[in-house]
Amino acid sequence: MSEALATGGPPARRARRNWVPYALLAPGLLWLIVFFAVPTLSLVSQSLQTGDVYNGYVLTWNVQTYVDALSTYWPQMVRSLVYAGLATVFTLLLGYPLAWFIAHRSGRFKNVLLVLVVAPFFTSFLIRTLAWQTILGNGGLLESTMSWLHLTWLLHGFESFLGLVNLGTGNQLLYTPFAVVSGLTYNFLPFMVLPLYANIERLDLRLVEAASDLYATPFHAFRRVIWPLSLPGVVAGTLLTFIPAAGDYINSVLLGSTQTVMIGQVIDSQFLRVLNYPLAAALSVVLMAVIIGLVMAYVRRAGTEELV
Repeated sequence: MSEALATGGPPARRARRNWVPYALLAPGLLWLIVFFAVPTLSLVSQSLQTGDVYNGYVLTWNVQTYVDALSTYWPQMVRSLVYAGLATVFTLLLGYPLAWFIAHRSGRFKNVLLVLVVAPFFTSFLIRTLAWQTILGNGGLLESTMSWLHLTWLLHGFESFLGLVNLGTGNQLLYTPFAVVSGLTYNFLPFMVLPLYANIERLDLRLVEAASDLYATPFHAFRRVIWPLSLPGVVAGTLLTFIPAAGDYINSVLLGSTQTVMIGQVIDSQFLRVLNYPLAAALSVVLMAVIIGLVMAYVRRAGTEELV
């Protein structure tokens, strides 16, 4: 009996304990295999096939599809990454102060504000995007407000300052890159606010007080104390925003034009209208590979131990 106690119990009990973690992981692993690994392998296989929808497809390991996809649709790929990057930056600029206010300045209204942040999810993604057609349309709420405040010059400022992506053409808001990026920013803002709030709420404000006692200015206290401690939330929020925004196509369809086509819109068209399944699959694989590469480089560069 003493030997059994020294070794942790009878062999059968020890073997059962060894299998418990694997049994707990089994449902999650099965879900990942069935709904992620298998579809991904099927997508890769489809991208290497040749044929048509009428005569069927055969796996011929045709890598030329990837060459055609990149050579034809690289502008849409780059545009999607740029729009997603801009939307991520704007959601961070808007979401960080909001998350800080909710975490440390809202008092008894904290739960109410959190509900308001999540409230847009109670409405369909499509309906929320359609609402922006009314807001950004000619004579809409935003244009009327800016005209009333005599701030229409800001549109020209957007165009000149961010001329690389042409975020506004004159006073026209709808069907421009400005509209697409605005829609992406609005739709994915909660994905930025919630991780930031969860991280900022755990910050020990005594560290900020200590920085002030050591004659740190508010800016230096933020840069040296608050920002590094909130970096895990920033990384999580930017990933949750950038990844779905890069593959989004609803905003570019409803708020953009032929000059703002994103890669998700191209994939949707190739799958459902052109019926060129290998090309659509190749574009999907390339987009997934690019996003994974950017995410890995970003997380490694950020150096947050909680995410590694």
